[in-house]
Amino acid sequence: MKLLSVNIGRARHVPYTDQPEGLTGIDKRPADGPVRVAAPGPKGVGGSGLAGDDVCDTRHHGGDDQAVYAMAREDLDDWQRELGRPLPNGSFGENLTTAGLDVSGARIGERWRVGPEVVLEVTCGRIPCRTFQEHLGEKQWVRRFTRKGAPGAYLRVVEPGEIRTGDAVEIVHRPGHEVTVALQFRAVTTERELLPRLLAAGAALHPDSLEAARAYVDRYGA
Repeated sequence: MKLLSVNIGRARHVPYTDQPEGLTGIDKRPADGPVRVAAPGPKGVGGSGLAGDDVCDTRHHGGDDQAVYAMAREDLDDWQRELGRPLPNGSFGENLTTAGLDVSGARIGERWRVGPEVVLEVTCGRIPCRTFQEHLGEKQWVRRFTRKGAPGAYLRVVEPGEIRTGDAVEIVHRPGHEVTVALQFRAVTTERELLPRLLAAGAALHPDSLEAARAYVDRYGA
């Protein structure tokens, strides 16, 4: 298991984002050298956990619980075959393109050591948005991406440091529950009856998902 690339994006103007100034950093490209990773601060204030990577709409992106976004190269290859077009590393706006790691099958709260210094913790899957759809230029992309159910994973930074292309990824902690990123994604998108199952992940879960699960149980029971 390793990093194929560490990807960062600079803010640029586009006509298709809801960000007030029309800016997005979704167009991410592999970095040439090491990249510093650290917790960016709470949502709404903090942006990306990677130095030099712009998160422009902090209402919906970035912050400590979505500091880093990882996507498996295997999933990109699957989409590449389906779409009939090349998808270079970073195409989905991911910070980390991995090899040999089941990213969407990771458990919430699972911890990865990336390189010799950095430890990251899985929090949730990526919810597709209009900016993502228009960036790729694929019709009904939000629906198609959701139906596939392999969203990649957001992670929080537990131990900061530097990472670079080629770094090994090691799973150093795997929780005993069965709440995977894919399950969490289905629960908050198309199968809300699954929400009570998310509570098994506890505080490791992204706060928005934890709140949604608790609200569902309060209203409908477990």
